[in-house]
Amino acid sequence: MTNSIESLLEDLKDGCCSRPFDLLGIHDVTTGPPGSHSPGKGKVVRVWRPDALTVHLINLVSEERVGEMRQVASGLFVLGLDASSPLRCYRLEIQSKEHQSFTFIDPWQFGDHVFNPVFVEPYRSYRYMGARLVNIPAVPGPDVQGVMFRIYAPHARSVAVVGSFNGWDARLHPMQGCDDGIWRLFIPHVSTGDLYKFELRNAGGELLPHKSDPYGFYAEQPPGNASIVYDQKHYRWQDQDWRHQGQQHEPMSIYEVHLGSWRREQAFDGSSSGGFGSEGRCLTYRELANELIPYVVEQGFTHIELLPPMEHPFTGSWGYQPVGLYAPTSRFGSPDDFKALVDRCHQSGLGVILDWVPAHFPSDPHGLGRFDGTPLYEYADPRRGWHPDWQTHIYDYGKPAVRDFLISNALFWLDCFHIDGLRVDAVASMLYLDYSRSEGEWEPNVHGGNEHLEAVDFLKRLNETIYGHYPEAVTIAEESTSWPGVSKPTYENGLGFGYKWNMGWMHDSLEYMKHEPQYRRYHHGELMFSMEYHYSEHFILPLSHDEVVHGKGTLLGKMPGDDWRRFASLRAYYGFMFAHPGKKLLFMGAEIGSLTEWNHDGQLDWPLLAEKSERGNYSRGLQQLVRDLNRLYRKYPALHQSDYDTRGFCWVIGDDTEQSVYAFLRRGGSQPPILVVCNFTPEVRHHYRVGVPKVGPWYELINTDGSCYGGSGVINAGSLSTEFVEAHGYEQSLVLTLPPLAAVFLIPDY
Repeated sequence: MTNSIESLLEDLKDGCCSRPFDLLGIHDVTTGPPGSHSPGKGKVVRVWRPDALTVHLINLVSEERVGEMRQVASGLFVLGLDASSPLRCYRLEIQSKEHQSFTFIDPWQFGDHVFNPVFVEPYRSYRYMGARLVNIPAVPGPDVQGVMFRIYAPHARSVAVVGSFNGWDARLHPMQGCDDGIWRLFIPHVSTGDLYKFELRNAGGELLPHKSDPYGFYAEQPPGNASIVYDQKHYRWQDQDWRHQGQQHEPMSIYEVHLGSWRREQAFDGSSSGGFGSEGRCLTYRELANELIPYVVEQGFTHIELLPPMEHPFTGSWGYQPVGLYAPTSRFGSPDDFKALVDRCHQSGLGVILDWVPAHFPSDPHGLGRFDGTPLYEYADPRRGWHPDWQTHIYDYGKPAVRDFLISNALFWLDCFHIDGLRVDAVASMLYLDYSRSEGEWEPNVHGGNEHLEAVDFLKRLNETIYGHYPEAVTIAEESTSWPGVSKPTYENGLGFGYKWNMGWMHDSLEYMKHEPQYRRYHHGELMFSMEYHYSEHFILPLSHDEVVHGKGTLLGKMPGDDWRRFASLRAYYGFMFAHPGKKLLFMGAEIGSLTEWNHDGQLDWPLLAEKSERGNYSRGLQQLVRDLNRLYRKYPALHQSDYDTRGFCWVIGDDTEQSVYAFLRRGGSQPPILVVCNFTPEVRHHYRVGVPKVGPWYELINTDGSCYGGSGVINAGSLSTEFVEAHGYEQSLVLTLPPLAAVFLIPDY
């Protein structure tokens, strides 16, 4: 053997070979005695199988036995062939050292296919990387089925595939390193459902923890963390008639869901009331399709938004610390099962939005952290690469490979899972270099500022790419600061998001509602302030999971007073929310007035709805109100069509501080306006005059104090006629009875 071959063989033995194809497989060789002036030509087949006692080579096309291979060194078997040999593809019959017999197709004969150049569309690297099921033609024989593995690890000394198909033995399948930093290997016979990981050694040859596939489409549940081979093309979609929805002129009412705790499959606890026990398993994706989707449709929402369904090792992170960014969590089923859930949503008229986390990733050993022994995906400097609040790594947005990994992932969910949009988590933490850092703990940008310029560029590229491919999709920023232009196009120097969560509205309005009604007069402006800046962004009004965890209690618990006042206040608040410009978001359980803070290990307070009590009546009434508000919101263009047009909203009464009354008009195109009047005190206001823009009869569309909602039933029944009494800048006005702690929607006859 030459020194080169000897060196490669030593690397194979040591488990750190980076160029196995230089030695193994079919190679042309020069034959003849040493010093011959007329050397001949021939072929040699070299096979690496350290667990083999004997190896026989068989022609894959003709099934002829070519011969027994000679072991020339421990684990290395060789067979010489004439130059005229027709052998192109072969399989091996092996007698192992444990005296077991088996056959397999040798991976080292497919070098031409492994290194064939493949066009990869920008930001669609998921179509190339990871574990991909392929068929390689063994001309003139049958196709060889298997998996092409590719992994990016430019600083590794070596990479090997280990899995259920090779006994987790890294010696058997070393990968070939290339100048582009991508390691490659095709392994025949590997198929759907096989488990695998990657064994890497750093530049110094030190063995690293086994890594899951960054592009893995399917993953084990803890304590396992292997990736699972998955056929992305297997599922047959039935949503051909679906179109993305959620444009600015359309209604968008989002039901935010944590799949593991919406409802659980539980045994009855044996009580006389037939209540549920405290323990139970999570519903599967397909069970959720049968139960969650009809419920959300019945409640009138247009979309569901899922807390991150990407694979994550720690259940308590709710998905916000994902390791498998390309894999829907297998807690609830397979990727096909998740596709079935999305498919059913679309067939039922529901859009699907995913929470997506490009701001950081956890430090679990099998994840992306120091992936090839270097900070490959994260910033090396902890002032940029480590998040002090969440104890997680921060992506290095300046690296092309990292940008490609993340933007490809965003397109992956839209391409392969038909997702309608992404709500991007923790955008504020990405935008500022000093986010949650004290002086001296962060490094200014090149201009001396605190803006994270690389993250800003990444977010712009992300939105340009998504909207370039899917103009009707939506991207939503969870951004809590006053960063300008979050939802403006990038050509106007914005970040390019479709929408932004209005955290200011959420905070101010909830703070207002927390006050006892008699003190709300001193905080009157808190409900009005949002309209001072509303038109600066395309806002979504969020009442999200963040408001019902970590000791914050429930939305109902934020309302003061006894049960009647709390439920009445919450009903009035929802009425105000659905009338306020901007799209809507409610976290699950808000629609039934949950009494207990959300627990990701439990389920919602569904027994409330079954209670034959006053509280049960209130809960059922609140659920009915949310259902009716959604239907009203979707039916009347005035409530959604001009959300971001200054002509779509105007205050009628904003100065009735003493009585805590607000009145405003919503308009939408040529459709009739809707008058909304809110009374945030428990006092009934008789003979309350409100100016209106149209003469004639007006009717109540909805009144949150209706008895069907658990209210006191103070309504304005029948037709209300305008009087020619000037009020609030209009020549005519209505005289109303304002119910206590309630919102009233009225519309003129047309």
